[in-house]
Amino acid sequence: MRNYELIYILKPNVEEDVKEAVLAKVKSVIEEGKGEIDKVDVWGNRKMAYEIEDFTDGYYVLVVFKADIDVPKEVERNLKINDKVIRQMIVHVEA
Repeated sequence: MRNYELIYILKPNVEEDVKEAVLAKVKSVIEEGKGEIDKVDVWGNRKMAYEIEDFTDGYYVLVVFKADIDVPKEVERNLKINDKVIRQMIVHVEA
């Protein structure tokens, strides 16, 4: 398994249950792919460096996990189809 870091930004005006649902979906995709979640760090609402989709703030979440190569692709696919997600990025971290 490889180490990955995922950061995603939600629209700042989404409801709390939507925030929890997106995180639950990410966790379920990782766990269904036999991955392990090491850490979930919710940064909350923060100012973005530049405006995206008319938003200057975003709700940031960092997820550190271990998984096989195909799991990050599925996580990214799920985040891309969610209209509440502004941006997402997954990077492979050398151990």
